[in-house]
Amino acid sequence: MEERGDRTALQCRQYSASCREFSVRCQPVQLRSLSAATCSVWLAAYWLFVLTQNSMVLSTAIFITLIGLIVYLHFVKIDQESLLVIASLGIQMTSSYASGKENTTFIEMSRVKDVVINEAICMQKVIYYLCILLRDPLDPQSVSEVVPLFQSSKPRLNCLVEVYRSCQEILEQRKTVSQTL
Repeated sequence: MEERGDRTALQCRQYSASCREFSVRCQPVQLRSLSAATCSVWLAAYWLFVLTQNSMVLSTAIFITLIGLIVYLHFVKIDQESLLVIASLGIQMTSSYASGKENTTFIEMSRVKDVVINEAICMQKVIYYLCILLRDPLDPQSVSEVVPLFQSSKPRLNCLVEVYRSCQEILEQRKTVSQTL
């Protein structure tokens, strides 16, 4: 199933009753904004060149722009975030950057206490986000850490609800299986 917001697209894959993957594709790189930033840096460098008559200013501006673009694509711009939930193993979160770099985090299912939708109030907006609550190893009834999901893509509430319900189904299946054993 695929749902589209104005900035993101949610894709859900069910491999089995206890294994599901959710991918959120972010808005692609805006060529217009990158071009505007590059042009403004180069225009400022050209203006400095005209004032100083030093060609090193132009070379430095080109170098800084290229390095900035590489850093942006490799460390900042995330193209896709995915969540793989496997009842018997755990939850894997993957962020894929525009440069092709991937960052993966795995949380064992024994550490997962619950998955919740949280809300935050930021100025005049209410922002909803999905979180994993991790058990405290010393006190299993309390929460030791809150791990936010889909931080860069920020999907809409209807997408978060779909992921939440699916995660709750898998967590309930896991509880049922562990209680029968």
